[in-house]
Amino acid sequence: MNQVHQCNALVIAAPASGQGKTTITAALACYYKQQGKQVRVFKAGPDFLDPMILQQASGNVVYQLDLWMGGEQSCRQLLAEAAACADIILIEGVMGLFDGEPSTADLAARLGIPILAVIDGSAMAQTFGALAYGLAHYRQDIKVAAVIANRIGSERHHDMLIDSLPEDLPCYAALTRQRKGSLPSRHLGLVQAEEIADLEQRLMHLAEQLNINNDVVLPSTHFPVEPIISPERSLTGVRVAVARDAAFSFIYQANLDLLTTMGAELAFFSPLHSQELPECNCIYLPGGYPELHLQTLANNTAMSAAISSHYYADKPIVAECGGMLYLTESLTDKENNHAPMVSLLKGHAVLQSRFTAMSLQQVSLNGQSLRGHTYHHSLFTTDMNPIAHATDPNGKQCNEAVYQQRRLTASYIHFYFPSNPTAVAELFLP
Repeated sequence: MNQVHQCNALVIAAPASGQGKTTITAALACYYKQQGKQVRVFKAGPDFLDPMILQQASGNVVYQLDLWMGGEQSCRQLLAEAAACADIILIEGVMGLFDGEPSTADLAARLGIPILAVIDGSAMAQTFGALAYGLAHYRQDIKVAAVIANRIGSERHHDMLIDSLPEDLPCYAALTRQRKGSLPSRHLGLVQAEEIADLEQRLMHLAEQLNINNDVVLPSTHFPVEPIISPERSLTGVRVAVARDAAFSFIYQANLDLLTTMGAELAFFSPLHSQELPECNCIYLPGGYPELHLQTLANNTAMSAAISSHYYADKPIVAECGGMLYLTESLTDKENNHAPMVSLLKGHAVLQSRFTAMSLQQVSLNGQSLRGHTYHHSLFTTDMNPIAHATDPNGKQCNEAVYQQRRLTASYIHFYFPSNPTAVAELFLP
């Protein structure tokens, strides 16, 4: 008989983006942690910024759950591993509950996890109940266990919202409009956790303000232990230098886990502050916010020289989105400030006033399919010929280019390494 782990688990969903899913999920995680519970949090979809906040709130690493990028078996395996030691699992959804393919509702239905619906009640009264009813009954293959009333204005307002709910749909918690505990954002989403000096205080404030209805019993979910399919240790003896600092922080933890599982040794460095590369066979430059650190990056000529030397020695480099921009001839921010970059890629990148791409992506490299996603505000103008263009599984006209020069592979795509370990090994093998 297969082993099964059991614990409370909830998908935190909402009717739309901007309803406060991250704030509520972080508040709940901090609340449970303060109660001495082991809390594991996941993020549905390909997001980097929300998990940084949620990791701080829960005290544990946050992984992404994506039915398309990682696949259902991978999602089940991650959840079963978490359930082995967790008292409660929280999964923050993406966009509105039924939006996108695959949607948050698809994830909840496929994995059999009940939903906690977060609804911004700030501009409504009895319609709150109608909206909650619609979320609960739009699809028969999901279970909305309870709701959370967010951004309520007063005790009277709270009572009106709660009274509008159907009898079988309780309100688990409520949170008033927040100023002290609000989470700041910028052009790609929330501000990175390490940049919010008082983040711990904000999270504790949110947890204290969260009005929990202890009469509502949280549902328990069973998680069968999934068989672990380990990739070949094809990177044994390979040392990967991973850029990680305020400018380069968009890294899937699953990517790092896969590299180490395949035998690689990771050595972290900062393009902002390090004067030299750690001893390494290859370099991984993930995405982030290089546009916020133009002069610091430009002034660190020692690092530019070290990366160039590595490149001309025909050693592998994988550069994603912000990592790719760092390797261009120049980068210009939204205020028209510009600075020279490493200049390994011929072309110039300029930040735009709005998103220039946001979609899932799949690309074939050396006969191997690799999945990931793209979201950025910049445009890269170049005369280089790409070796491949990605496609979007939902039919969007977003086909990110992939460039290869010597052993450098660069693209706007944030690759999800577990989608094809064999393809990843080819990118990193010396």
